[in-house]
Amino acid sequence: MGTVRGGMRCIKILLFIFNLTFWLAGLAVIAFGLWLRFGGVMADFASDKKSPEYFFMGLYVLVGAGALMTTVGFFGCCGAARESQCLLGAFFACLLVIFAAEVTAGVFAFIGKKVAIQEAQKIYEDIYDDYMKNPGGKVNRTIYHYHLALQCCGKDNMEQMGLPCPENIQMPKNCLVEIQNVIDANLHLVGIVGIAIAGVTIFGMIFSMVLCCAIRNTRDMI
Repeated sequence: MGTVRGGMRCIKILLFIFNLTFWLAGLAVIAFGLWLRFGGVMADFASDKKSPEYFFMGLYVLVGAGALMTTVGFFGCCGAARESQCLLGAFFACLLVIFAAEVTAGVFAFIGKKVAIQEAQKIYEDIYDDYMKNPGGKVNRTIYHYHLALQCCGKDNMEQMGLPCPENIQMPKNCLVEIQNVIDANLHLVGIVGIAIAGVTIFGMIFSMVLCCAIRNTRDMI
């Protein structure tokens, strides 16, 4: 009996540590997703009516999973403290949902990379064509905003004459290439974060099930 209680105490401590880490990781995932959506270079693509939806879909899933992670981390601690099989079962189910969401975000990021790049490049090409037909006004500000964010100018290194480009650019870069580089880097980050959190979630599911079984065995012995 003492051995069982000692084992349960050890598992509870591990579950507490996991949930604290999980809660902090959830906050980090939310902050990371919101930064990519509103604070990073990709925010410039989202400000346009036409945006790479495939990329942002993965971001929204990631932020939603992060919000769920913070909530689940709190209730996981409560379930471990009260030794409630019901709460631990609900905790396991929530972790399963988070696992599926994070894997989905990772898959969207890795598999959807080519589609997201093509969509973003098409958005820029449409804005570029609109500017060449009728320079000035709103389209002037829009294309300049893209050039400033990506530190590029035009679709070719030799065609920047007449385009609204940042003054600090000494060697103008191809915007289509820069779009590919930016999205490629950001999608890799989204994919890595999603898969990493999914891997951590597996440990939480294992701990919760082991503790749940230990509680059941202890009550059966009593």
